[in-house]
Amino acid sequence: MFELFIDEDTSFRFRLKAPDGTVVAVSRSFPDKRAAVCGISDVREYAGMGLITDLCPEVPLRGPAAAPQVPVVRQPNPAPMPPKPPMPPLPVPPRHHKPLPQRDRSGHPWHTPALVDAPRADLVEA
Repeated sequence: MFELFIDEDTSFRFRLKAPDGTVVAVSRSFPDKRAAVCGISDVREYAGMGLITDLCPEVPLRGPAAAPQVPVVRQPNPAPMPPKPPMPPLPVPPRHHKPLPQRDRSGHPWHTPALVDAPRADLVEA
């Protein structure tokens, strides 16, 4: 979860919290709220694609046997993915019902005043 807050210098910051409430990261200060929200958006975008760069000095391992050293391979940023081709149209399912009856093609809507105001013998006025 990201939390936006104002620090003691009245600058906007955000912090990233784990589900258990542990603060995982705190941002730099931003001049306004909109910039802080853009910072959250950037973190969301880059966190999933981020490569790991090991800047730590070599530290001997403690314990009975040291694990073999694994070389760190630094790779350049991956090339962007090519756009996906458009999806083919879905097949039209077969119809399992009778076709609809033909409509009146006279061009007169059913609600013309002549039809709406026409007296009907089966209606009784109250």
